[in-house]
Amino acid sequence: QVQLVESGGGLVQPGGSLTLSCTASGITLERFAIAWFRQAPGKRREAVACISHGDTNTEYIDSVKGRFAVSRDNANNAGHLQMNGLKLEDTAIYYCAAEALGRCPSREYTHWGQGTQVTVSS
Repeated sequence: QVQLVESGGGLVQPGGSLTLSCTASGITLERFAIAWFRQAPGKRREAVACISHGDTNTEYIDSVKGRFAVSRDNANNAGHLQMNGLKLEDTAIYYCAAEALGRCPSREYTHWGQGTQVTVSS
């Protein structure tokens, strides 16, 4: 059974930092592309960042460029999203997803996590 489990969310003040982790079981995450999505209340889910198989490509939405960094941790079968300079508008549920063909970006994610809440508030 494949599972992706996000962790690391929480409450942080504006300007603060969080690191989200996505730990996989049942698959070797190194073989997949990893993407991070978020969904804020009343808004559509949006792709935030992704990293391709082999780490040959990373992409970010404009609103997080220079603040967020996506990476993978093959030794622990995990991926990470480092978030710095957090803003109120970053508040959302963050999800990780894995893409079997290793593409970043992609429209075909085969596995999803359950999400972790990130709240930016003063």
